[in-house]
Amino acid sequence: MNYRLFFISVFCLFAVFVSSASAETLYGAMSKAYKDNPDLLAARAGLRATDENVAIAKAGRRPTISGEAKLTAQDTNGVDTSSAEIGFSISQSIFDGFRTKNAILAANARVLSGRQVLLSNEMDILISTVQSYLDVLLNQQITSIRSQNLDFLEEQLKASQIRLRVGEGTRTDVAQAEASLAAAKAQVLAAEAALKASSALYKQTVGVKPRGLRVPQIPKRVLPRSLNSALAIGLQKHPALVSANLSIDAAEFDVKVQESSVLPGVRLTGSVSQNDKDVTTARIGATLSIPIFTGGANAARIRQSKEVLGEQQIRLDSTRRQLEQIIIDAWVNFESSKASITANDAQVKAAQLALSGVLEERKVGQRTTLDVLNAQASVLNARESLSRARANYVVAAYNVLYSTGLLTVDDLGLRVKRYKPEVHFEAVEDKWFGLRTVTE
Repeated sequence: MNYRLFFISVFCLFAVFVSSASAETLYGAMSKAYKDNPDLLAARAGLRATDENVAIAKAGRRPTISGEAKLTAQDTNGVDTSSAEIGFSISQSIFDGFRTKNAILAANARVLSGRQVLLSNEMDILISTVQSYLDVLLNQQITSIRSQNLDFLEEQLKASQIRLRVGEGTRTDVAQAEASLAAAKAQVLAAEAALKASSALYKQTVGVKPRGLRVPQIPKRVLPRSLNSALAIGLQKHPALVSANLSIDAAEFDVKVQESSVLPGVRLTGSVSQNDKDVTTARIGATLSIPIFTGGANAARIRQSKEVLGEQQIRLDSTRRQLEQIIIDAWVNFESSKASITANDAQVKAAQLALSGVLEERKVGQRTTLDVLNAQASVLNARESLSRARANYVVAAYNVLYSTGLLTVDDLGLRVKRYKPEVHFEAVEDKWFGLRTVTE
């Protein structure tokens, strides 16, 4: 029994098992990034802060209560007239020109807009994960291709040296082979450096080092069927467009908030106090305030809020136009990258066939070493171009999803717990007391 062959076989099987156990799919990498990416965690914290604006706005319709303790020391011609008093007061807005109502509506609109912004941030992280995943895969493939090229050139150098010794070659052949080999070594080093850089970016995005990456397929189940379908979906669903619409709603409510400054207001107040003579005093009253002239400040704020509303409406149109162009570019790039694979695959086959022919012709003296080296360079370039085309095709497919707003946890079906911003919102929108934050 060949024990050496047996142990090699066992080792190979073990290596395959370990590799499979630790392999990371693209969806797995996206799930990790969705769960742990610090930029995404920060964006979620920012949205939770935005949620609190609703509770702040609702405070305008709630009473305010304050306590007070007063101590006065006075000496008049040797007579001590010091006094002490404690009490509390309460104030409740009865009517504020609909300011609080519209402030709450504006805050709610900004929360909904913020959720769409968070969804955009999630898609940014997911497409970055796709890009970094394919970059690592591509650089691994290019490193492998260039290493294989290095092996081929080392064999050519040995062959040219042998032919020189037997008088069938020249020193020029040897020098050309040595030069090609030196250039190939530099190319391998460059590929390894690019692989390290892409691996570092992958870890920054996903949170772990790349290990056992697998060549992914395009997401055919989610991809739109045509450009028109992509445009229809994107112009309706993309979070950037939805957020822009909600920002207009918030700006409209802001105008009404500022318009409340020219309307009358009614406030109910009450207080109870007791001094050191055990005299208790209770007061209750209502105040009607009617703004007459504020130096033009209120009018300026109303005009300003209307201009902001106009700005948001214009930005919506700009966002729509930009999104339409982005979708078209993504679709065209997807279609062209698909065609590029076919062209590059044909180029690889032709280059390999040409190399085989040149090698055979050199055996009978019809080709030189330089011809072989040039043919091998064509094979190398063709194989690298094919690898890039395949990587670009996958990235382009996910870019179509990204541009149409379909690159989400729900649409992709990622196996990860989806972050639900409404949970935190419902926990704090009507919260009256408490200083502790709600993490979800």
